[in-house]
Amino acid sequence: MFRQFRSAVAAALAEALAERGYPTDDLGIEEPPGDVAATLASSVAFRLAGEAGAPPPEVAAEVADGIDVDATEYLSRVETSGPYLNFFTDDAYLAGTLEAARADGYGSLPERGESVVVEHTSANPTGPVHVGRARNPIVGDAVANTLAYAGYDVERHYYVNDAGRQMAVFTWAFETFDESELPEPDREKPDYDLVRYYRKGNSFLEAGDPDEVADAEAEIESIMRGLESGDEATYERVSEVVDTVLSGMQETLSRLPAGFDEFVKETRFIRDGSAAEAVDRLKDSEYAETDDGAWVLNLGEWGIDKEFVFLRSDGTSLYTTRDLAHHEWKFENYDRAVTVLGEDQRLHASQLEAALEVLGNDTDQLTSMFYSWVNLPGGEGMSTREGTGVDLDDLLDEAIDRAREEVETRMDDRIRDDDLTYADVERIAEQVGVGAVRYDIVSKQPTKTITFEWDHALDFEAQSAPYVQYVHARCCGIIDEAAAGGTTPAADVDAEALSTSEERALLASIARLPAVIEEAAEDLEPHRVATYTREFAETFNAFYRECPVLTAEDEPTREARLALVAASRTTVANALDVLGVAAPESM
Repeated sequence: MFRQFRSAVAAALAEALAERGYPTDDLGIEEPPGDVAATLASSVAFRLAGEAGAPPPEVAAEVADGIDVDATEYLSRVETSGPYLNFFTDDAYLAGTLEAARADGYGSLPERGESVVVEHTSANPTGPVHVGRARNPIVGDAVANTLAYAGYDVERHYYVNDAGRQMAVFTWAFETFDESELPEPDREKPDYDLVRYYRKGNSFLEAGDPDEVADAEAEIESIMRGLESGDEATYERVSEVVDTVLSGMQETLSRLPAGFDEFVKETRFIRDGSAAEAVDRLKDSEYAETDDGAWVLNLGEWGIDKEFVFLRSDGTSLYTTRDLAHHEWKFENYDRAVTVLGEDQRLHASQLEAALEVLGNDTDQLTSMFYSWVNLPGGEGMSTREGTGVDLDDLLDEAIDRAREEVETRMDDRIRDDDLTYADVERIAEQVGVGAVRYDIVSKQPTKTITFEWDHALDFEAQSAPYVQYVHARCCGIIDEAAAGGTTPAADVDAEALSTSEERALLASIARLPAVIEEAAEDLEPHRVATYTREFAETFNAFYRECPVLTAEDEPTREARLALVAASRTTVANALDVLGVAAPESM
């Protein structure tokens, strides 16, 4: 309803301005501050004061008089407050919101007929996923969810680096060292098993016998050349390692959860010839030159000082070269491409975009969004190669353990008498624990470095995942209790029975969800949805404190409030779903 009301107000305001000869390019429509009961406001009078030759309050009154309230959908009245125009909704707006928000897909926008590929995570398959990189799958998945809710046809991709030196070293190490030479794996998972070979190999290359290291380097170079030439046997050797490690990484990512529609391998663009074809086209460009036998692009015209190397002096391509072919493939198959990258990839991203333009691509199709690192208190390192740092599995395990303790300590204070079993407690602990990690990370602006703090993330009383999840559980509890007494939310209720300020504030908050999702998708900022959930939880809790539902004073009020709880349950569940956070039915 909010989106429809906003459109109706914009049309009515533009018409009133045009009739008075005022420009309509900037309507100044915004949400008013919390202490103003209006649904929308406009600051357009500030802009028009000079042109009108009158003070803003006078202009605001003039424009307000020209707005046709009766012809504007959901508009009950327009009032001025100094220079501002305030727009108030009618009862039809509340009734429409109450009905719409009880549908399962509430918050989802109509299909746009536009496809978007979201590439995220894409961590090198060299070992377990570490906490420092956990922001990528969490933010990336939330971005994809937001776009899907906003009506885009979304695919989630993981770009697999299976052609670089790291994978050649890994393959050589896996084929060289015996299990007996390695320490016990930290977990019984494929990525933890094989990372031991990678670490052993790097240690050997750094400190081994020089002659043996030279032999190893020759074999590593042979593997790299085999991949570059498209040799099938070499590809199979490397794939055994890559696919095994990747399977373990997928297990971890699925716990967040973060899933993918396709794992796109870098070698694909070597094997199909598209990387070589991109190299030939770059060579023919006016920006290409040679430097010590290597081919580079001079990107000074794009304000980039560092040369872009796209072919080594030995004739082999680079990761960046293959990524060019990868992105051209995206452009051919999707309307838009969004890539989630760490801050350390900014230079690569700018070089890539410039090189794509050299190749004749419209890079308006591409959006690169960046995130800063997640730190833990104490500043632990995050190096896969050295085998230090904190694995994401460890963080999630601890989150679940801490959530379990919190749930168990609250058992005696629970309002619901639903006899939670051990399995119930475990399920809730996982929903709350993993949700706390994910919510705490996705709720921050991606470009800000954050330090994950347990006390905040798992605080049931603060603005955290448990705080919001508890609203959903409370809604479920009220509806279940009503059902136990033979009452279910009625299909047709009188929304006018919702007359208190708390009820109307909750309906107003519910109405905003589709618009919040639309704006978050437009700007690729899922943290806006997290902010909305916190505000919604506060609004719902105020309603819960002041407005008894099952013991309401009369039947119309009781039915209307139960319907409002049902609408709240759908709203908070879907908002949490956008963020990838579970909505527990009991806590």
